[in-house]
Amino acid sequence: MTRLGVFGIILGCVVFLAAISAGCGGSSAANTNAAAETVTVDISTAQAAVMPIPAYIEATGNLASDAQTDVAPAIAGKVVEVNFDIGSYVNQGDVLIRLDARDAAIRLEQARAQVEQQRRTADQASANAEQALATLRQTQARLGVGDGEVFQIKDFSQVKSISAQLDLAEKELKRSAKLLESGDIARSIYDQRKSQRDSLLGQLDEARSNAAVAIKAIDTARAAYEAAKAAAASAKAGIATIQATVASAEKAVGDNTVRAPISGYISDRTADVGEYISPSAPNTKIATIVRTSTLRMKIDIPEQSIGKVATGQGVSLQTSSYPDRNFAGRIVRISPGLNVQARTLTVEAEIQNVDGLLKPGQFATVRITQSKPENAVMIPVAAVRTEGETNRVFIIKDGMAREQFVQLGLLENDMIQVKQGVAENDVVATSNLSKLTDGVFVRAN
Repeated sequence: MTRLGVFGIILGCVVFLAAISAGCGGSSAANTNAAAETVTVDISTAQAAVMPIPAYIEATGNLASDAQTDVAPAIAGKVVEVNFDIGSYVNQGDVLIRLDARDAAIRLEQARAQVEQQRRTADQASANAEQALATLRQTQARLGVGDGEVFQIKDFSQVKSISAQLDLAEKELKRSAKLLESGDIARSIYDQRKSQRDSLLGQLDEARSNAAVAIKAIDTARAAYEAAKAAAASAKAGIATIQATVASAEKAVGDNTVRAPISGYISDRTADVGEYISPSAPNTKIATIVRTSTLRMKIDIPEQSIGKVATGQGVSLQTSSYPDRNFAGRIVRISPGLNVQARTLTVEAEIQNVDGLLKPGQFATVRITQSKPENAVMIPVAAVRTEGETNRVFIIKDGMAREQFVQLGLLENDMIQVKQGVAENDVVATSNLSKLTDGVFVRAN
């Protein structure tokens, strides 16, 4: 081999080794760049702790309104005004609709006019009775007769006076007759005394006639008074009868205005202006009102837990619509017996819904708090990442986030119970959860 050939071989080896060296150097640079691109997420953390929380019995069910009513008119008529719509809030007594009340108003005016006419008749009858009573009193006064007294002819003053004079005249006449027989007086004197006696007899008959007339006058005045009094009473009774007609007419006018029987929200409307409605027709309701300020929920308590519930006991309610909010209520009614098939006791709770967030028909979870607390693993609510029905947390170990699915429990302020998935003293991420994935490196602040 020539010297030039050896040099060529050596040069080729050098070039080959340089190429190999260049290839190895390029691989090292790529690894360095990849390491530089590794993501580290800054987070804040909290440690899971065991805390005492209220023990509770948990159940599910549907919320219901504590009062719901279908509103219907009491009378038939044409709708002339509608003051509500679906979703409207109405107060008890608010006017929902008005019917055409013109015919009823006319009948009311007629009835009121009849009352006024009857009242004038009664006033006149009362005045007549007063006048008749005054006449009776005057007639009684002339004869000296009081109410309830029985007047007799012999008690008439003129009759009494003449009767006394007649007795005296009879005695004088008898003495004169004896003296006339003995010749002690003249015949003329006897005749004179007999004439006086006969005159008094006539006067007595006249006085008795006058007394009879007076008695008849009293009876007539009394009868007139009784008749006038009866007429006045009848006229007053007539007023009461016609006033009943007025009341009926007023009710008829009032029935043309349909008012809300309770306060609540309108959930159904079936009335429109111009429509003719009648209570005798089927489906006559014009609206449905639902009261939602307080909602009810029936809870089925297992037989083994019935000793743990009582009226007045507090409850806490949650819904999927507001997972981070509790609604307070209390047990107000307990069934007297168990459901034989399910072996459960039905209790009913009332839930306060002042803000109107809860709706009748909504599904909810309710917890009945017990007097004795229980220990539970608690973490901050901020550590939970919720997607649909899935809840997860990121447990931090050796600078790395590990995704963990969890089963949650009771919410207490900003802490939430973890029934499964986190143990005491586990460190969980509480910030930047959206940037975390399983296995990502983290740096705790």
